[in-house]
Amino acid sequence: MEPMTQAAPVSKSMLWAGRIISGLVILMMLFDATIKVIKLPAAVDGTARLGYPAGLLVPIGLAALACVIAYAIPRTSVLGAILLTGYFGGATATQVRVQDPWFLFPIFLGVLVWLGLFLRDGRLRSVIPLTS
Repeated sequence: MEPMTQAAPVSKSMLWAGRIISGLVILMMLFDATIKVIKLPAAVDGTARLGYPAGLLVPIGLAALACVIAYAIPRTSVLGAILLTGYFGGATATQVRVQDPWFLFPIFLGVLVWLGLFLRDGRLRSVIPLTS
C-alpha cells in the first residue's frame, strides 16, 4: 500500500536548520527534565513557586523526558511534538495562573518544536504546505 501523500523534498539547508532548531529544543528539555529528576534546589524552588508540591517534581521530569525522547527519535518525532505541545500548554497555563511574566516562553518553545520538525520532515511539509 502506497502512502497517500508524497514527501516534499528537503533541501540541505532546511534539513540542517531543522536539525539545529530541534537539537536546541531537545538539549533544553533534557536539561529541564534532568534538573527535575535529580531534584536540584532550583527546580524544587521553581516548582513550589508555581504551586506544585515537591513530590510531583520527579513525575513531571519523567514526563518531560518521555516527551523529548519521543521527539528525538525520527520515527516517533510527530508523536513527540504532539506530546511536547501538551507539556508546553500545561506550562503556559501554570505560568498564566500564577501571573508569571515568562508565560510566553513555553509557547515559543512549542513553536520551535514544530518549526524544527517542519523543516526537517518532508512528510509534514506535504501535509501542511505553507507555500503553493
